[in-house]
Amino acid sequence: MPKILQKWTVLPHGTLDEIDDGILTVTGDIPMPLGNFPRRMTVVRLSGNRTAIFSAIAQPEPTMARIEAMGKPSILIVPNPGHRLDAKIWKDRYPDIRVLTPPGARDAVMEVVPVDATTDVLDDPDADFVIVPGTQDRESAMIVRRLRRTTVITNDIIGNTQHVHGFGAQVMARLLRWGVSGPSVPRTARFFVKDRAALASQMREWAALPDLRRIIVSHGDPIDDDPAGILLRLADDYAR
Repeated sequence: MPKILQKWTVLPHGTLDEIDDGILTVTGDIPMPLGNFPRRMTVVRLSGNRTAIFSAIAQPEPTMARIEAMGKPSILIVPNPGHRLDAKIWKDRYPDIRVLTPPGARDAVMEVVPVDATTDVLDDPDADFVIVPGTQDRESAMIVRRLRRTTVITNDIIGNTQHVHGFGAQVMARLLRWGVSGPSVPRTARFFVKDRAALASQMREWAALPDLRRIIVSHGDPIDDDPAGILLRLADDYAR
């Protein structure tokens, strides 16, 4: 993994898009030996003129102004130990932001920033922080509800890098099964998924959520074509 950023550093990135009411998302690149690998930040508007930042990525000032216009960045979600790259610089920029991470990631995240909570502190009836079962409490997700539209935000348990750019990144994504041909279970999941049945059960529960509209993943494109069916297929993959 790249070194933790110590100053506000804007790496190559895409455009900030509003994917649903009060849900912004933007892609960026992680420098890797074989080429840049895609990553994604998602910003969720919360009650009380606040926002939650899921898997933070530094952005240029015009983009940061758009994010701040949606609400005060109040919760910084570091979704697992591997997503700490921008955590320090976001905490430096917003000293009052509360850092939320799953309990199994706490020690690793504490090496970079103080952790304020390891359970749901979003304080919003339409947004839930989820500690993903079967992952040794190291992986987290979010459920966001918007007027008969439900979004599941996952991290490293699903890959969907069908439009990854660069030869090195394509090779890496294919070798590690990060979803080059469609949503898949990454090979890297074996490092933290220790109870496949528990994770499969969680995915089936998500598939049954009312009005499920999409899945946003931290690496790759959002999944908005039959998200429930995709979750059921991936649950079967994990259950094997």
